[in-house]
Amino acid sequence: MLIGEVARRSGVSARMLRHYESLGLVRPTARTGSGYREYSAEDIRRVFHIESLRSLGLSLREVKRALENPGFRPSELVDDLIRQTRERIAEETELLTRLRRIGAAEPADWEDVLRSVALLQALRSKSAGKRQRAALSSAGEVPVPVEAVLRETDPNVAGALRWALARSGDSGLPLLAEGLRSPLAEVRRRAVRSVTEIPGGAATALLREALAHHDTVVRGQAALALGSRGVTDAVPTLVDMVAGQTQDVDAADVLSALACRPAMAEPIATRLVDRLAQATVGVSARRRLTQALGDIPGAITSRALEELSRDEDRGVALTATYLLALRDER
Repeated sequence: MLIGEVARRSGVSARMLRHYESLGLVRPTARTGSGYREYSAEDIRRVFHIESLRSLGLSLREVKRALENPGFRPSELVDDLIRQTRERIAEETELLTRLRRIGAAEPADWEDVLRSVALLQALRSKSAGKRQRAALSSAGEVPVPVEAVLRETDPNVAGALRWALARSGDSGLPLLAEGLRSPLAEVRRRAVRSVTEIPGGAATALLREALAHHDTVVRGQAALALGSRGVTDAVPTLVDMVAGQTQDVDAADVLSALACRPAMAEPIATRLVDRLAQATVGVSARRRLTQALGDIPGAITSRALEELSRDEDRGVALTATYLLALRDER
């Protein structure tokens, strides 16, 4: 079969077939009496083989290597193509996210667009100092992209990004809510820390939802922030944190501050006392709960400390006795 007929039947142009020949990808096995290339059935099968590999995204160099390597394994090729495709999708997704962030900022002119692009480029820098300066200088001018906050690993840069994000209002909360649902623990925890620094009712509502999160660190961060905002829903989680020795000192401080609010001391003291009475609570946890109870004002606390001063555990008894003495001095 001559080259023109092969081109017509295969859909591969005669020019491309000659290019394949120049690269050594396919070599017509015969020539006509007039010297024209003549393709055998095997040559045509090879052309289709080349086209099939190209359709998967392989370069002609990769196609040649695959065809000429006797140890070539299709599974390795497929794995490599999967990796390349994922990388390409990730790059295009990131570009799409950047464009959406610029569009969401509703730039009024090209200067706004250029500032947004400059910020995005600076936040991709390998220099932590450059990223931090970009975050600090962006506040109030260009919205900080939430995805930069969620991926940042340097603590100083992360703090600057959270600060800048909080200054831009609550527009980033929807993306932070997505971050809270991330399968990656570090992303979830960056998201909740960012939410805790954003004021307002919308952020508080998102933190309330986070109290039921499966990640204990997320729950704890939400509870500390909510307690500091005077939200009583955080009390059960804060008591759990004291008992479980998860930021227990911070949790006890927040409970103490909450107990200074009208009508809050009694329910907090009651919950701490109930937790102390549970048979499953260990010795060290009972001592921490007793210590936290001592910072809660009111008659319920005083009665509970009186009982605990006679506790069979000497550490609990001594802690309760000491706390009672402090209360008498006040």
